[in-house]
Amino acid sequence: MTSPAARTALDLTADLPVPDLEDFYRDLHRHPELSLREHRTADRLAGRLRRAGYETHDGVGGTGVVGVLRNGEGPTVLLRADMDALPVTEETGLPYASTTPGVMHACGHDLHVTWLAGAADALAAGRDTWSGTLVLVGQPAKETGEGAAGMLADGLYERVPRPDVLLAQHVAPGPAGLYAHSPGLIMSASTDIDIVVHGVGGHGSRPEATVDPVVTAAYIVTRLQTVVSREVAARESAVLTVGRIEAGTRHNIIPSEARLSLNLRTQSQEVRERMIAAVRRVARGECAAAGCPREPDVTVGSSFPVTVNDPDTDRRVSAVHAEVFGAGTVLDPGPAMGSEDFDRLALGELPYSYWFVTSTPADVWDAAPGGGDLMDRLAAVPGNHSPLFAPDLSVVAPGVRTLVSGALVSLNVA
Repeated sequence: MTSPAARTALDLTADLPVPDLEDFYRDLHRHPELSLREHRTADRLAGRLRRAGYETHDGVGGTGVVGVLRNGEGPTVLLRADMDALPVTEETGLPYASTTPGVMHACGHDLHVTWLAGAADALAAGRDTWSGTLVLVGQPAKETGEGAAGMLADGLYERVPRPDVLLAQHVAPGPAGLYAHSPGLIMSASTDIDIVVHGVGGHGSRPEATVDPVVTAAYIVTRLQTVVSREVAARESAVLTVGRIEAGTRHNIIPSEARLSLNLRTQSQEVRERMIAAVRRVARGECAAAGCPREPDVTVGSSFPVTVNDPDTDRRVSAVHAEVFGAGTVLDPGPAMGSEDFDRLALGELPYSYWFVTSTPADVWDAAPGGGDLMDRLAAVPGNHSPLFAPDLSVVAPGVRTLVSGALVSLNVA
């Protein structure tokens, strides 16, 4: 038997203006904007929220947009979409490819904004079927980890009602038409670390008169590979990536310093602290072994929290998704190593559900090597942050339905 939330969601999304939403998506994709510069994107979203009847707040946390629709007694449900793009040069060849040099919606946030706009229209048009309050958030700067915190610092919950439940979704690679839920940990924490190695510079012809920070940095990179493999238990999940190494200006000059940029992915605070301590120890040890004139600078930078779904909330949302799309479409892949700042909007105590919507076009998925092995194929198709990432437009309408049905689970449905 279909639940009231599922029946209502199907009714409210039966006649979605798909061509209009697709045009909106193409426009956003053509005009990507980097973190905290999402002025055009925010303006486009705010305009749609106002036309749908939402009380709209602009400039929250810089470029954030919030729409509020009060519709009688009932819970307050927050739906969130992130808006920023990435410093990636697009290589998709799409007719609506980015027109901004070196910037691309390589993570799919343009699709998230489109889904939110579609859900805003559908829920507003069908307000006679539900009661409660909707808070729709267009969040800036997810990629840099500044967006959610910035909106909170700018008085988000003083401007709009504090939610009883929060919902968000993210486009992902995989055969279009699947919805990935995990009733608990679903996304990992992320921590950036910067290391500066101090050497003694000089002429390349007289290395004996220098302390070469490039060689020392190379030893640090190599030694860091043992942190996960030899210091983190096999039952724990962790990733350590050296994403950047910079040193020197000329072929024949030994520089006086080298810089390393690291990223840690962890799923527990204990493992995170242990890895940070190991990074400090390795850097100091290698610099001491090389005879550096002073200890390295090790700076722990920006971070993302873990994303942990409230089990009851996520089970309710995943159940209505199974009703709307079919039981075989909902799966539990377990936690991903990617990271989010969505958890911050929950203030460490509010229940939320966060899920993935797969989006790889059928022809791309069918052509991918790997046979019947899902993980092999996932590794072979363009994923988030790839210059080739191009979600199938067939997921525009389903992504609206996931938000609408998820919201209706928590609202009072007539």
